[in-house]
Amino acid sequence: MLWQEIRQHYPEQWLLVEALTATTDANKRIVDQLAVVDSFGNSTQALEQYSELHKQSPDRELYVPHKPRTTGHNREAVAWHCASEV
Repeated sequence: MLWQEIRQHYPEQWLLVEALTATTDANKRIVDQLAVVDSFGNSTQALEQYSELHKQSPDRELYVPHKPRTTGHNREAVAWHCASEV
């Protein structure tokens, strides 16, 4: 799914998402396609699930975005700062 579609389907929710296609540009991760793993009512639940899945599969590119706190890079992609590159 595109970020815009996810925002429409999951308004004001904490999400656990997985990047399906992504690139890095200028210390930002540009995620073009995402899959929603789960949605949560609060950040604690989302981060607990993230931690559990990350331990099981550290190679998966998982994120816990919250709609108001995540800015779109363009209409079809979302950008996050890459912690390992900042």
